[in-house]
Amino acid sequence: MIQTETMLIVADNSGARKAQCFHILGGTRRRYASVGDIVVVAVKEALPNSAVKKGDVRRAVVVRTKKEVRRADGSYIRFDDNAAVLINDAGEPLGTRIFGPVPRELRAKGYMKIISLAAEVL
Repeated sequence: MIQTETMLIVADNSGARKAQCFHILGGTRRRYASVGDIVVVAVKEALPNSAVKKGDVRRAVVVRTKKEVRRADGSYIRFDDNAAVLINDAGEPLGTRIFGPVPRELRAKGYMKIISLAAEVL
């Protein structure tokens, strides 16, 4: 569960390292985001000489959460950190590599590009 002010690790090579969620898209009073939801983040930490700078406001897809996600077969999947991938307005990832595992729930949400770039899909 990601809510406003949650710090997220950026799981791609766009240049950002940490980002802070400040809005969850998908409803006027929506409080929480889970895997596959789009959030608006502010970049808090970035590499020098990268396309993404500290203070930039970007959209991101949540790819990992500490809060478990229930699957259709009744099992649950949980990760060690909260992570997101920065995307552009078309929904394509800004980076060319995705670090760490991502859940296969992203496939159902239409993020095939993120699935194909990820090294491990759980």
